[in-house]
Amino acid sequence: MIMSMTGYAKKETQWEDKRISIEIRALNSKNADIHLRTPSYIRELDTEIRKRLASRMNRGKIDLNIHVEFSEQNLPTKINTPVIKSYMQQLETIGDSTISERLSIAMRLPDTLAAGRKEISSQEKDIIFKLLESVIEDIKSYRLDEGAELEKDFLLRIDLIEEHLEAIKKIAPERISKIEHKLRDSLEGLKIEVDVNRFEQELIFYLEKFDITEEKVRLKNHLDYYRKIMKSNVPVGKKLGFITQEIGREINTIGSKANHAELQKIVVQMKDELEKIKEQLLNVL
Repeated sequence: MIMSMTGYAKKETQWEDKRISIEIRALNSKNADIHLRTPSYIRELDTEIRKRLASRMNRGKIDLNIHVEFSEQNLPTKINTPVIKSYMQQLETIGDSTISERLSIAMRLPDTLAAGRKEISSQEKDIIFKLLESVIEDIKSYRLDEGAELEKDFLLRIDLIEEHLEAIKKIAPERISKIEHKLRDSLEGLKIEVDVNRFEQELIFYLEKFDITEEKVRLKNHLDYYRKIMKSNVPVGKKLGFITQEIGREINTIGSKANHAELQKIVVQMKDELEKIKEQLLNVL
């Protein structure tokens, strides 16, 4: 199961005389990087909200915004009119100033704002957490849908790499034969006598340096394992990243042992497909 790290979800609900909305945006990140914007009167819930986001969304850059729209009678912060009027009257006696200037100064003085409510009720907590769970489910659904598209692309790239591997298997015997004939022709061109047995022994050692049998077997195993891991029911982004590195290592080794123009061309095509996988993997959970 491939799940994307990016996602977006928003929901709102009406409770008593307030409208509560929760919005989550998620982007790719190596770890869980959580940022919250919540009204001051529900800050006590921040720790639990962070815990739930980290547990349910695993990792990614996660921005959560909780917005509460109050009715006029239930505003969390209200203007303390008597205090402001007192400040204004005192400022008027100090010197010449306009009403707007005195008001601007007064609003910066202590106790001009009064808290309309001091704590969140247990019922409102339940409403917020229920809404949070609903939003998390929506964003997980969004991530799964995007992950399904990524999985299709990964399978396409893996299949193409395997097709190139099959092409290499067909070329490999011909390649070794050409190298052997080239060495024999070069030796004959020198017109010197050599120990035939020693030459054959050295030739075997030399040709072993170009043998890619082990690399072909390991690469095929990595490709099969890649497909298997993608079907897991847990986040697989980091594991796929590791397997991708192993695939790249085998492709590079085949390239370094190639000594054949057509085989080198195929290796370049394999690397191109692998780079496309690496780019997309940055967004996989």
